[in-house]
Amino acid sequence: MSYPEPRYLGEQGEVSALFRAAGTGADVLAPSGNRTHYLATHTSTGGDFGLYRIDMGPGSPGPSTHFHRSISESFFVLSGAVQLFDGERWITARPGDFLHVPAGGLHAFQNDSDEPASMLLLFAPGAPREEYFERAGEMAQRGGAEFREFLLRHDSFFVEPPQVGPEPL
Repeated sequence: MSYPEPRYLGEQGEVSALFRAAGTGADVLAPSGNRTHYLATHTSTGGDFGLYRIDMGPGSPGPSTHFHRSISESFFVLSGAVQLFDGERWITARPGDFLHVPAGGLHAFQNDSDEPASMLLLFAPGAPREEYFERAGEMAQRGGAEFREFLLRHDSFFVEPPQVGPEPL
């Protein structure tokens, strides 16, 4: 196993780090009260990855069962209890729990508890997910061909989940 080919060929390094303070406000405020923070976007990482913090209110639904063809998605729970679907079963994930879903892997998430929850979402390689976070609710309400094109453009393929229920909290 070896490292990838070098992408920086200079001899002295460069000043290029990005810092985002913890108190920076959310980039997307959903009608449900959920907040999405753009920690590292496709643009800011040169397409390497996208990292987002999702703050979910009590009883917040997330996306239903879906998969991506070109990106993996990973979840790291920061606080609360988040229901994560791993393609076979719902898992009650708590702070410190992690789930990695490779490209093609079925997954979903939601916060069905009475408490808020927060988690990190990591997409690799990076994809321009910001429009998806900003417009998914609006586009779902529109429905039809426009919504189908939106989902296709954002590598999101929704399927009917197997009939299983969440684990008890």
